[in-house]
Amino acid sequence: MEEKRETFYGTFFDKSAILKISRWAGIFAWVVLGVYLFTSLISFVQFMQQFVSGVFYQKGMSIFDLIGFFTPYLLQSVPGITYFFGMKFVEYGLLILLEMEESARRTANSK
Repeated sequence: MEEKRETFYGTFFDKSAILKISRWAGIFAWVVLGVYLFTSLISFVQFMQQFVSGVFYQKGMSIFDLIGFFTPYLLQSVPGITYFFGMKFVEYGLLILLEMEESARRTANSK
């Protein structure tokens, strides 16, 4: 007697759409990181030109005052790095979910 296979209705994702979204999330992550790093670099170079020319120097400044001038420019890229890791998390999370679904589908079809 031949055993009748049941169809697996546990399909949650359209594979091509998820791969497309995942690919675009990865590309967008790199673009956002590049834009943030580029604008941070430009801003820092402008600051260094002004700093070297003496625009920011005041009589009686301590080393802590000088460090305070640099911190905003060094922290400008932090949101871009955060967005980068968030978008990479989305990219790989979608791929993991897609792989879980395919694994469940293969398991259901093998029975």
